[in-house]
Amino acid sequence: MLTACTKEKGTDLPAEINNTTASSQILRIAAAANLSDVLPEIIEGYKTDKGLPDQEIEVTFASSGKLYSQIISGAPYDIFLAANQDFPTQLLNEVFKGDANHTPFTYTQGQLSIYSATKAVGVFDQNTLTELLNSNDKSKITIANPELAPYGASAKSYLQTQNLYDALIAQNRLIQAENIGQAFQYAHTGSVDYGFVAHSQVIAMKATPEHFYLLPSTSYPAILQDGILITNEANAADFTDYLRSPTGQAYFSRAGYLAVR
Repeated sequence: MLTACTKEKGTDLPAEINNTTASSQILRIAAAANLSDVLPEIIEGYKTDKGLPDQEIEVTFASSGKLYSQIISGAPYDIFLAANQDFPTQLLNEVFKGDANHTPFTYTQGQLSIYSATKAVGVFDQNTLTELLNSNDKSKITIANPELAPYGASAKSYLQTQNLYDALIAQNRLIQAENIGQAFQYAHTGSVDYGFVAHSQVIAMKATPEHFYLLPSTSYPAILQDGILITNEANAADFTDYLRSPTGQAYFSRAGYLAVR
């Protein structure tokens, strides 16, 4: 059973998480919103390859910042798959006090695209695209919340290096979404003209090349995505090993991510 939800769950103390899940065979994963397309496929592949058709896996998709807050409040997750490296590191330092059994690991690297359902952006290069965004004072642009969503933080950094961010704010043209999933929805439904989205999202919906532009990876901070084991459950460790295996990395590569060693 694969369940995707955003309902907040909690117990009183993070230390109680192990006791909460110890008697359950369900694997509970807190996953960054950008993984909503690829992670279900990986889970099905894992269950097939491992011969575990009855393994129950529940996934909560949300912004990394929101999931981090849930975990700090004691939400009973076994694995946290963030969209950056900062939140897992904070958990290591603040909750697990440097315990080596909970050392963060990098499982993929995300890529950032500019996507539009109504405009042809694939025909531009980086310079002409910047000119377009700067010159059109009526267009609306969305990014995920930079404080909660790492893809939003990278998009903000990109706009700042192009000297666009402050101008877009002043002109009320920048629409902030809660997470990268919502940012994509704003762009895909035409609620905004352009959206800074995860490249994996445009791959998943098979967007035609003229409707997205893959930003050079050197034009924004690298989106290295780290995970961390919240409990010491054997099935949790086994699943994270699968993520980092060549088989797991092949799923990420096909989905528009950069594979990691």
